[in-house]
Amino acid sequence: MSDFYQRFRSEMAAGGAVGGEADPKATRQGHLAGILVLALLSWLAVKNPWTFVFVVGLLISIFLHEVGHFVTARRSSMLVTQFFMGFGPRVWSIRRNEVEYGIRALPLGAFVRIVGMNNLDEVDVADESRTYRAQSYPKRMLVITAGSVMHLLIALTLFVAVYSFAGRIQETGKVAVMQLVEGETPARSAGIVQDDVIESFNNVRVYERSDLIEQIVATSPGDRVEVTYRHGKEQRTATVTMIQNPANPEIAYFGVGAWSRDYVKLSPPAAVWQSFRDMVSDVGMSVKGVVTVLNPVNSVEHLTNEDADINTRPSTVVGASQMGGTVGRQEGLKGVILMLASINVFVGVFNMLPLLPFDGGHAAIATYERLRSRRGKVYRADISKMIPVATTVVALLALLLFTGLYLDITRPMGG
Repeated sequence: MSDFYQRFRSEMAAGGAVGGEADPKATRQGHLAGILVLALLSWLAVKNPWTFVFVVGLLISIFLHEVGHFVTARRSSMLVTQFFMGFGPRVWSIRRNEVEYGIRALPLGAFVRIVGMNNLDEVDVADESRTYRAQSYPKRMLVITAGSVMHLLIALTLFVAVYSFAGRIQETGKVAVMQLVEGETPARSAGIVQDDVIESFNNVRVYERSDLIEQIVATSPGDRVEVTYRHGKEQRTATVTMIQNPANPEIAYFGVGAWSRDYVKLSPPAAVWQSFRDMVSDVGMSVKGVVTVLNPVNSVEHLTNEDADINTRPSTVVGASQMGGTVGRQEGLKGVILMLASINVFVGVFNMLPLLPFDGGHAAIATYERLRSRRGKVYRADISKMIPVATTVVALLALLLFTGLYLDITRPMGG
């Protein structure tokens, strides 16, 4: 346990793996694990292609997160020694100059090893000038926030692409009939069928589903109402008698299920503007979501109560992938891409929590050091005092991971 804690402490301080050369035994284990993961991904690609597409999208997002750290660190003259996809034992690696690039067995994330993240990270004297801690505050903030910024750029790009080529879900100005209720209803007596567009109801023009509902509720059972609708290119008008609502006899009933929202293509400028607005809105919702996710009371509630609010349920990449598969089957590629965009926003916000081991924790330390530095004397925070807090955060994350994984397996949110 002592060796495990010391390794955890070292890697927490370094912001990544600190091991040197690959251990042959661990490498063999990595090869076996890598083959297993590859087999599982291949099975997933055949069994549920849309879930596979979603998982690949997540892996690309993780890769680009680390690219953000890697590129900005190198541009800031920092010493970078590792760039790995995955955690656990090495599956494959290659060294190019100072950097070891590679893949590890467990596709649960990625990391870039930047030397000298804090006072506990031991560094050769000759390399001190190239450490993260030796750089200016602006350079450190650029590097440590680059991952989250990359997630926001990914989200913005995905939003713009979908809005430009497939459209954005919004009001279309047309109230389309999605389904008709079985039996004798005013809608059926008017000759309305699925996909017809209702243009006016009781001589009032309707543009949204809410307009139609409002006009139906404004009538009473027995009232004679004129309905104008479009069947293909033909406009039709019919007069019908409203009947009693089966759920409440005092309310009038028409007998259709209607919808007025659909994918509407936007011009490139409108797509960029609307994407930016939606991303900002997602950031606000993500901040609230982070608070919900980190509340352990919600985990206990969902473990003990199957009827708990689904919006407070902890989940994992398994649950997200299940939902990604469901969205893909219902909406196609555009739905999966939009879901990936929203997840990138959430991950970008979540990653900036001002606690270790998140990037936001390193950003908070850099800001604290900058505020404590005076008159040319540079202050360095003692990271050892923060390790217990970081350990608590990791323990909380482990609780959320296992709870979310249990719920995702026993009560899947998608198929």
